[in-house]
Formats: sequence, structure tokens, C-alpha cells
Amino acid sequence: MTAELVRGQNHPLPQTRLEIRVSAGDPVMAGAVLGDERGRAPDAAWVAHPAAPRLPGLEVSQQAAADHRLAVDLDALPAAAHRVSVLLALPSGAGGPARFGAMAAPFVAITGLDGAEVVGYTITDLDSESAVVALELYRRQGAWKVRAVGQGYAGGLAAMLHDQGLPGAAELAAAIEAAVDQAAARTIAPPPRSVRGRGEDKGERARRPGGKNEPPAPAAPGPIDYRHPRRRTAQPPRDSPAGPSATPPAAAPRPPGAEGRPGAEERPAAPVAGDASGWTMDERLYNQVWGMFEDLARTVAAYRGAVDFAESRMERELDGVLSDPRTRVGPAADAAREAARGKQMRLVAQARAVLDRDLGRLADESDVVEHALPPAYARWDSPVWQGYQVPFETPMAVRLGDLRLPERDDLRIPMLMRLPLERGLWIDSGRTGAPEAALMASAEVRRIAMDTAVAHAARLLAVHPAGDFAVRVIDPAGAAGASLAPLLRSGALREPPAAGARGVSETLARLTHRVDLVQMAVRSGAVDSLPPDLDIADQLLIVNDFPHGFDDRAVNQLRYLADEGPSVGVHLMMVADRQDAREYGPVLDPLWRSLLRLTPVPDDHLADPWVGHAWTYEPPSVPQGSEVLGQVLREVGRSLPDHRR
Repeated sequence: MTAELVRGQNHPLPQTRLEIRVSAGDPVMAGAVLGDERGRAPDAAWVAHPAAPRLPGLEVSQQAAADHRLAVDLDALPAAAHRVSVLLALPSGAGGPARFGAMAAPFVAITGLDGAEVVGYTITDLDSESAVVALELYRRQGAWKVRAVGQGYAGGLAAMLHDQGLPGAAELAAAIEAAVDQAAARTIAPPPRSVRGRGEDKGERARRPGGKNEPPAPAAPGPIDYRHPRRRTAQPPRDSPAGPSATPPAAAPRPPGAEGRPGAEERPAAPVAGDASGWTMDERLYNQVWGMFEDLARTVAAYRGAVDFAESRMERELDGVLSDPRTRVGPAADAAREAARGKQMRLVAQARAVLDRDLGRLADESDVVEHALPPAYARWDSPVWQGYQVPFETPMAVRLGDLRLPERDDLRIPMLMRLPLERGLWIDSGRTGAPEAALMASAEVRRIAMDTAVAHAARLLAVHPAGDFAVRVIDPAGAAGASLAPLLRSGALREPPAAGARGVSETLARLTHRVDLVQMAVRSGAVDSLPPDLDIADQLLIVNDFPHGFDDRAVNQLRYLADEGPSVGVHLMMVADRQDAREYGPVLDPLWRSLLRLTPVPDDHLADPWVGHAWTYEPPSVPQGSEVLGQVLREVGRSLPDHRR
């Protein structure tokens, strides 16, 4: 069954040897760009185009045509290639349309070698664009997926190649267009679909020196060579076919126990924790978590786009019925309205089925990944905390909560932030628009906000080596004693909270002085000249109940710490209600904008500019009655040198 994709939607590929078919009403140029793990192409050797149509595992057409067939063997791609972007561009000077909006919408399909169509995608909503990224094939959890992209470029082929990260994009585009101009603009026959034997000759081994990021070497002229460049065993028999007339090798045997199970080959691979790029397991898990975030964002965006399309299509059809007086009333009008609503419901149901399938796979992956996360990434109820020990090195990121979308409330993606923190944090202690906060008293919201700040501080202390991270607290009225008790009892809080006007002034003066000294030492290259009694550990300053007890000088010092502190290891965490600071007027607006706002209760205030979703943020919560927070903080306190307790 063919899957009809919409823009942004992805779909698993059941096999790795494929054919990509392009159908357009006018001649177009087809090409492909290989991308590394960041999706970038280092140079022109990573591009298959009419002037250089063959790369290992990839072959494209050599001229512009209304129909194309591109051959792909994902197993034979270079090891450094993680993505394949399929490109279409209108040839210049061919007498055809100068923009995609003046021609029929191109259609792209992926088929198996037997011709069975796997997915199809009609590239709609193009206007002034003369080049477009049609599809993207990408590696995910050891398997390959396809994503409908449909990203157009009014700047043409050069702009599209530049966006792929290619240096010299304009020169390469000119060379491609020159090669297309020299060829006849006609419909070409499909490229040969036969394959060679799967052995590896000396030339193939010479092209694989063993490096991780080497660019793909250009292939010799002739039919595409599907041999896996890393497969160095199982040499073919002497009488095995090796020429263009060879038949494809037999399909790989099923795994043990799969015999007799219908559709066993089509089942997606079981999710594996850490199945992403990276040098360490922590880095692989970090990349996998953000890959899950990306997949969730794109999947939901595709579903919402499909629903919007179904609604607009129904409205157009209903408008057509109502615009004609002859069909406005009567049985024919009722039937037309019912048919339009039926189409809308079927389209929404199909989109929901695809969404549920993709969300189910993400939920399975989330369950596997969640149980494998280290303390820096794990929830407070994870068993990993039971064997907690102070680490010897700082992790690359820390978990600040969870993110979810309303399409599936039980699917939560960890919200990971890189360390060291580049921005301060603002724990909003006001009665926000969240339903849960609206039912609470103001004092209760402030208490929960301070508890949340302590939980964040405890995690930051727990993921840093002993003595490398310190927490300081400003609590002018002494209102946060109950929330700060775990930090004080464990000895993880090195100094009592600063209270009163004098305590606020002294603490801020000491930290701003530290920022000044370290900045001057770094800029002059004289870090060794810092005073020996200066605490060089990273500092987290928790400020409670702002702006009560803060004068204008203190406000300016906080703004200075928010702007300049992170670069030299001084981080700010404000626990404040913005409405309480309204008497300061707009002078504090830069302070709020410089901080990452987090809430003590679930709230849908985080919006990403990528696809425009409003994400619901859930703060980290310690299970009720659990001693995990105190246990972790006691371990942190015991690890501190005596002179720093």
C-alpha cells in the first residue's frame, strides 16, 4: 500500500535498494546531495548531478527531462553519509517555465526494485521558486526513513546548494546548468536497474581508507555499483555475474523465528537507546533525545497541516455549492455538502492514523531511552539515582523538565540544555495562565516555585564534579527556609542565604567583582594571576522574592550578572513574579528577556520558531514522599572538601 505524504511527514523505508521516480509536466533537472551527521555537504564531491551523475550507491539522470528515475542503494553509501537530499531545479535557457508555479505540481515517488510504490509526494504550494528540495532520506535508529520536504528556493539552484552547506555553490550551479544545456532536453530512459556482484575489489578497498568523515569518491563510468563499500567478506563465486546484465542477489534471509510470520520483514526495527551519532554514550543519548523532539515536531506539524488542508478543501467545495443558485438548495445540494464533509472526515482519519502510528513508535522509543538515561538526563523517579555517585566530569547537558504536545499527552520528550548554561533561568512564581496555577493561592505558587528552583539547583550540583559548582542564595525576607532545608541540611549550600539589604548588597558586590576579575584575566590572557583565594568554581545565584528588598543598584547588578555572568561561570536563577516588578516599568524588560522562563506547574508557554508549536513544559518533580533529593544532596555534601563546606 502506497503512503501519500504531506509536507514534513516521514515514513520508514522497508528496504535499502530503491528507485526514486520524478514526474513533472516540463523538463526539470534532478540531483542528490549527501549530508553528514549534521546534514551538511563538505564539498562538491558529495553531490550527484548531470555533470557527475554517479556516486557510490547513487545515480541520477544526466540531463533535464519531464520524467526521471534515480537509483539508490542506501547500504552502499559512504559511511559518513547520513542523509540524501533529492533536488529538482528548472533548467535555465531551455524555453520552459522559469518557476514551478507556472507548471503542474511535480510528483515524486519511491519504489522498490520490483516497481512497487512505497511512498508518493506531490510538491504543492510552489510559486516563484525555480529549485526545490523534494525529499530527504535519513538514517534513524539504524534504519532509513524518508521525509517529504518541499522546500523551494526563489534564488534557484545556487541558493539551494548554498543552503545544503556547499562551498562554491554558485560555481557548482553554473557547471551543472552548463552540462544540462549541452544535453538534449528530452525524456530519457530509466537508468539500468541491474546490479553487480556484492564482492569488493581492490579499487573499492582503496577508496575506503578507514576514516569516518572522508568524502565519497567519484565512481567510474558505467552502471551504478551497489556493492557495500564496508562489506569485505563473502567474496562472490568465480562464476557469479558482475556485469550490467546480472540479476539482483537473493533477498537476505529472515531473522530466526521470523519464518511463517506475515509481514515480518516490514516491521520497524526495535528502538535502541543510544542509537545516534556521538563519541560517547551521553552524546549519543543527547542526540537521540533531540532527534525524538524533531520527529515529534515534524509529525505533529504534518498532521496539523493535513487537517488544515482537509478543512480548506471542504470549505472550497461548500463555497462552490453555495455560489451556484441552481445547486444551493435541494437534494443535490444536500448530497454535495455531505460528500464534502465525508471527504474531510476521511482525510482527517487518514492523517490521524499516520499520526498515531508515528506517535506509537516514538512512545516505544521514549520508553527504551528513558530507562537508559544517566542522572544528568533522568527523571527524579529513575532508578539510576539509587546508585548515585558524584561524577568525575561535567556532562554535556542537563534535564530541566519535559516537553509534550496535546496530540498525545503521555508522550514526553526530555528538555535537555547544554552545559555550561548560556542563559539564566527564571522560575515564574506568579499565577500564570496555566489552569493548575489559577486554582492556587499566590503563596502556594511562590512556595512551589522555590521548591522547583531547589530541585534544579540540586540537579546542577549533582551532575558536576565535587567542588566544581556552588550555589548561593539571596532570600531578603527569609521566606524560603522550608524549601532550602535540603540544601542546608546536606551541607551542599556552602553559605547561609543572604538576607536583608546588607546581605543582598554584599552578595551581589562579591559576585560582580568576581565576574570583573575573571573577565579581565581572560581578556588579557593572565588567568594564572587571579587571586589565590578566589573561588573559581561555577556559581549559581538563586534570587528569591524579587524585586522585594532590591534597590536600583541591586537591580543593575542583577542585569549585569545576567548578561556577563554566564561567560565566566556565574549563572542566575530568579524566582520572581513579573507582575510584582511592574513599578520598575520597562527597565526590567531586558532582564526578563535574557532569562529562560520556566514554570513550577505545567504550562504551554514555550514556543519554538521552527514549526511554531506551543509546547507544554512540565517541571521536574520529586515523587511525593521520596528521599531521593535529600540522598543525592547528602552525597554531594560529603564529597566537598572540609574548607568548602
